[in-house]
Amino acid sequence: MSNKFSSGTDKAERLQHGEGEAMTGERRRAPGFAGWLAAVIVLGLAVIVLGTMLALGLKNYDGAQTARADEASHSLYELNALVDNLDANLSKARIASSAGDRARIFSDIAVESELAESAIERLPVAGELTRSMTSFINKVGQSAQDMLVTVAEGGDLSSSQLASIEYMYGCNRQLKQFLNDICTDCSRDDMMGALKGEGKLFDDFGGYTDPVADVPKEIHDGPFAENTEGGEALALKGEEEITPARAEELARQYFKEYKVKSVRCTGEAVSGRLTCYNVEAETEKGDIFAQLSKQGGKLVMFDSHKDCRQDNFSDENCIRIAEKFLNDAGYAGMKPVWVSSGGAVCNLNFVCEQDGAVIYPDMIKVKVCRERGMVTGMEALAYLLNHTQRTLPAAKLTKGDILSSLGGYEADSIRLALIPEEGGAERLAYECFIRYKGSEYYVYFDASSGKECGIFTVVNSAQGRNLL
Repeated sequence: MSNKFSSGTDKAERLQHGEGEAMTGERRRAPGFAGWLAAVIVLGLAVIVLGTMLALGLKNYDGAQTARADEASHSLYELNALVDNLDANLSKARIASSAGDRARIFSDIAVESELAESAIERLPVAGELTRSMTSFINKVGQSAQDMLVTVAEGGDLSSSQLASIEYMYGCNRQLKQFLNDICTDCSRDDMMGALKGEGKLFDDFGGYTDPVADVPKEIHDGPFAENTEGGEALALKGEEEITPARAEELARQYFKEYKVKSVRCTGEAVSGRLTCYNVEAETEKGDIFAQLSKQGGKLVMFDSHKDCRQDNFSDENCIRIAEKFLNDAGYAGMKPVWVSSGGAVCNLNFVCEQDGAVIYPDMIKVKVCRERGMVTGMEALAYLLNHTQRTLPAAKLTKGDILSSLGGYEADSIRLALIPEEGGAERLAYECFIRYKGSEYYVYFDASSGKECGIFTVVNSAQGRNLL
């Protein structure tokens, strides 16, 4: 019977012939040829398996990236086709005269605008490069909705509405040419580069400039809402420049209620004569794109893209939600002056108040989702450009003087307001909100002379309240 333990003699004999293992403390011998061969074979198999796994992984990754590039290309070509359709329909709107034709055309424009906005959001391009494009498309859709309401109620288009069609047509023609040029030259490699945040497509969109045209009054979304003509940023005087790391830290503070997962500063941009840091944040409540001023680190704007469908919060609740957000962002004491609810979104304008007058040049716009009860967008550019402590002129006329000059009209409310004028000038006026035969108006009278210096008509539509 063999013994599982070897004797000392046997062990010594095997060691002499190069067999077996050395005992503890003995010098380990190199393996024989068979051992080396087995090791090489095993190592070779491991390398082959690892190489195969890496190849498959890279192939799957490349395939996923290619699929993403193809989807992004589809969105770009879809946007191009939709803008082409808008061009055709806006051209038709210029000469259409029957109510039926106009109704069909404006319906198509409204639908195409909404689809175009969705296509822009799917492009692999930073939000700041497409923000003005999105804003223009959105306003085209809102204007089409307003004109559709006018036609549906049996009314005729006003001269200002006809002028608005010309404006939109001219701007859209320039946008059409821009997109046509990009689609002609855009390759899959360009789209792959865009997914990495670099390359020709980024450069092309970075060179996009807003179409040149006179903006009709009906494009406004509230009294004096487009006032960003200021020079230097008065609200940032004396503030020191911050670093990208500080911008990320401040973004976490501004959006702390959104449960921030990660924040990344992606570079710099110029917004309305302000140099800003672009910041992207991933949160539990949706991805956020924001801009913080390089001087002072103030929140200039932000936008988050997440569906908002249900109407769960009233306008009053939305005002309180917006006020809290502004306070937390360092904009305390702002007064709401405009509310427009369209669907499940509530758009609000806030301004400063000084010496009993609302200061329209110092405006912040806020968007609140009525489904989730949270702020999903904000823009404070006008405030940062214009806000300062002013010395207001004394009003020579009283509220009573203005009310008596209205004749047969009655004002629901009247208050002092500092309003912007062309060239950066400002005027102290009385703002009167008037209802007349089912229509609503904002009328402005100079506080010293009593001369009428501005009038807006409120138009209600499915998209909310707008001004003409």
